Amino acid sequence: MDEGSHESVSQRTVASDGGNSSIFEDVATLIDDGRTLVEAELAFQKTRIAYAGIRGRNAAIFGIVALALAVLAVFALIVGALLALAPLLGAWGATAVVAGVLLAVAALCAVLALRNAKLISKAFRDEG
Repeated sequence: MDEGSHESVSQRTVASDGGNSSIFEDVATLIDDGRTLVEAELAFQKTRIAYAGIRGRNAAIFGIVALALAVLAVFALIVGALLALAPLLGAWGATAVVAGVLLAVAALCAVLALRNAKLISKAFRDEG
């Protein structure tokens, strides 16, 4: 920046405030502007947290309802399978088939859970 442009910036600064402000007034104005900015930011964050809280609560409620309905649907499927197999296999046979399938799926899930737990344990094991 050359000397001529520096002088014009200084003249514009003095002209904009009439030359009556001191450094203390400028600092006071800066502090006031800072306070205003902090208050506005706090208000914004409070609003954002309230919005997230409401949305989070709604998501939790809908998630719980969805889970409950899914469990009821699984029960309905089990009862339907029992009713459909009963004429073919008899009541005890249908019960044995449905229970066997459920136990096989439970065993598979248990093996997968154990494998994942071992992988997690291995990842955190101290290699020292």
